Parts: sequence; structure tokens; C-alpha cells
Amino acid sequence: MARIDYVGHATFFLTTDDGTRIAVDPFYDENPLTDLTVESVGHVDYVFVTHGHFDHFADAIPLARRTGATLVGTFEIVSFAQTKGIENAHPMHIGGSWRFPFGRVKLTPAIHGGSVAGDDAGAYSTFPAGLLFDLGDGQRVYDAGDTALTMDMQLLRGQVDVALLPIGDNFTMGPEDAARAVEFIEPKVVVPIHYGTWPFVDTDPDAFARLVGERARVEIVRPGESFEF
Repeated sequence: MARIDYVGHATFFLTTDDGTRIAVDPFYDENPLTDLTVESVGHVDYVFVTHGHFDHFADAIPLARRTGATLVGTFEIVSFAQTKGIENAHPMHIGGSWRFPFGRVKLTPAIHGGSVAGDDAGAYSTFPAGLLFDLGDGQRVYDAGDTALTMDMQLLRGQVDVALLPIGDNFTMGPEDAARAVEFIEPKVVVPIHYGTWPFVDTDPDAFARLVGERARVEIVRPGESFEF
């Protein structure tokens, strides 16, 4: 079975059936919801990044550098990482997909900001993205990234088994819009993310579950917990 290990905020590990370990939106050292650090993470094969904001990208380059993992993101994020010495990298962009050894990944649209943390010169900006992982055998995982509710989410209907959706409000969808996203996407399971980190995003996942109702099974995975599927 594949497994999601939720670190907290929007950070998690996705481990596939063949043992590939993928770090998504690495944010450890200054993440108040975890004791993990870049140094304590362990082996990682890939680092996927939805966008360049600090709370999603802060530890991506240090992690890729330490582990030798392949860093995957939009062309601009990968270009910036390469200026910092990252050699193992795979650039993509919105709407594009690529078959990696563990499965196919597609970058989906997200509406959010495009700055890249660490780019002090302001030379790089990028479109935020969602990530659609197709691991085969009914293991299709959609990480919406940081986004507002969009009509484009209806295009994902029938393609998602597990959806990770931000519910924190203020910077992203809140619980009400995230529940509407579940209606659009029709996943089998939904995992709320991007909440409870700071007062600005301190929403209630149980209230979100009540809003979703019978549309999908809501798995509230607390920081440090795992979910197998």
C-alpha cells in the first residue's frame, strides 16, 4: 500500500508501493508543527514543490542537496535551484505531465502567489501548481497546493482517489470552499492540510469534515500521523 506521512502544514511524505519516498513542499526547521529537521528526515528519492513560498520551499534545496534527491517543480523553481548548485532536477509546468519510475505526475493549476523564497534579487517568479500523482492500482493522489477554489477542479472529477486540500482560509481556500472543491473533484478520500500552523490559518478540520458530509471520506491526519491507501 502507498502511504502519506503528514508532517504538518502542507508538508508530507508520499511513499509508493515500490518504496520510493517523495518529500512534498519541504518545510521542517521552522515548522511549528514538527520536530523534524532537514538533517533528520532520512532517505528521500524525490522532492516535489508546488510553489516557491517559504512555508513550502524553505527546506527543498537543503534537502535535495543533502540527500541527492531529484527536485521537481516548475521551470522557474528548478532554474533557481540550479543556481544554488542543485544538479538532480526535473523542470515541469502547468498542464504538463511526466512518467517517473514510480508513476505519472501532472502539474495542475492553482491560484496563489508566485514569489520564490531565497531569491533576494527577485529574478525568479513562477505559477503555483497542484500535483496529481498517478501511482497506478487506484492510487491517484491530488495535492491542490495553495489555491483558491477554481472551476478547473471540476476537470479532475473521476481522476482522484485521495485529495489533499488546504482548509486554512486567509491565504487559501477555507473549509467552505474546500468542501465545494470536494463536490467538484469527487475523490474517495480527502485529507485536510494547510491549517493550524499559525493564528491566520487556525481552522477546524472537524468542522470541515461536517461540511463535506457524505461526499467523501474525510481522513483527519494529525502531524506525525500516517494514512495508508
